[in-house]
Amino acid sequence: MDRGLFMRHWEGNMKNKAVILRAIVFKDKVAGHVLSWKEKYDQKVGYWIGREYWGRGIASSALAEFLKDVKIRPLYSHVANHNMASRRVLEKCGFVILDEGKKESVYKLNS
Repeated sequence: MDRGLFMRHWEGNMKNKAVILRAIVFKDKVAGHVLSWKEKYDQKVGYWIGREYWGRGIASSALAEFLKDVKIRPLYSHVANHNMASRRVLEKCGFVILDEGKKESVYKLNS
């Protein structure tokens, strides 16, 4: 996705009062983001961490903190099956596999 398109999408998220969105800050630098949004009938959660911050437990910590503020349950997250690190982040935060597809799996958090 090109930067301009991404920024328009991101600005829309920031203006949308139904989207819960937080920056992930590590050592005074923005390392990524975590957000939750309603999609059809499901409340979703997602996150992104810059590559230079991978492998430090930042995503797991950020998602765990975010889940303390976002009380909506159940929450759902989609993750590519080959992305073992992201799958592990969800599992550490209490998500379980709801549906394992060919390319991606759906995880669910009930409590």
